[in-house]
Amino acid sequence: MTPKPNVRRILRALRQAATGHRLLFAAKTAVAAGLAWYLAPLMPGTAAAYPYYAPLGVLVSMHPTVAASAKHGLQSLLGLCLGIAMAFAVTTVTAPNALAVAVVVGLGVVIGGLPRLGSASEWVPMAALFVLVLGYSNAQGFSFAYVLQMAMGVTVGFAVNWLVFPPLHLEGIDPAIDGHQRALSKQLADMATAMTESWPPNHEAWASRNGELARTAAAVRTVIDEAKLSAKANPRSRRRAKRLAGDLDALDTVERLTFQIQDITDVLASVIWEEDAGTVIPEGVPGNLSGALEDVAVVIGQWRDGDAEDFKSSLAEARDSVEALGDVVTEAAADQASVTATASVAMSLRRIITLISDSP
Repeated sequence: MTPKPNVRRILRALRQAATGHRLLFAAKTAVAAGLAWYLAPLMPGTAAAYPYYAPLGVLVSMHPTVAASAKHGLQSLLGLCLGIAMAFAVTTVTAPNALAVAVVVGLGVVIGGLPRLGSASEWVPMAALFVLVLGYSNAQGFSFAYVLQMAMGVTVGFAVNWLVFPPLHLEGIDPAIDGHQRALSKQLADMATAMTESWPPNHEAWASRNGELARTAAAVRTVIDEAKLSAKANPRSRRRAKRLAGDLDALDTVERLTFQIQDITDVLASVIWEEDAGTVIPEGVPGNLSGALEDVAVVIGQWRDGDAEDFKSSLAEARDSVEALGDVVTEAAADQASVTATASVAMSLRRIITLISDSP
């Protein structure tokens, strides 16, 4: 029996929530929280009376990357100290009442708006409110316990995240780059087909893909930026540092390829559909243009993961095709034909070949 749509959505959401990374992260957070709770009664002085702040410190410090754990943990402690300092100032002049609560919350939100506070901005009004309302009768002891237990929880959370399979998000890089690489190759291949069809061509979806190419290129950058962040302060990243450097080089190449192919798309779309734009392709050129686009599409498709000999052969064929296109453009220009559009495409194809040839 086929599941109903709502059931399918629920199952899909559960699968997304129960990934291997997420389950490991949940297990590490649970272990860290339990350890912090176990250690909390061992804290000196009045801090032992407030053990529940230790697991809270774990929660604020546990993030999907080691660097983020350290950053958010320290920022939270900074916000805690700022909020406590503000609450102390208010408690010197008034008891906890509606006006005092309004003042500390309002000031806390304002102070939290200071630049570069990050996670600290959320903790300034919260810490001030806790000290004012819960610790007014013993503000000093409560504040000491609050900071000490939270700091212990943050330390435990960071230590567990750093020591126990610190997350290193590299597995998404190859699929993201490969997917965008295929999209770029398909874009050129579709334009090659359009050059040999009667105009306007039957296949015209390529003309509106520039936005899609920009989005997939941005997705590649997001994946690699996340991997780069996960490698910071990560002991597991030492063995993979060279791999990440190569991925960053590939990202640079991908983004520059995307720019060139977007430019070709704009030029050819203008040639076909903008009659008054002055962009035309002279007679006798479309065949060579189509061949050059197709050969460069093959090169992009084989880049990074194709057979080395096949790639070398395809690269040589693409160079020859683009050179032949340049010769045809030169002949057309000698006959006084308008070659601006075709020359622009040929230049972009040369740049694509150069980018791929120079890439590691």
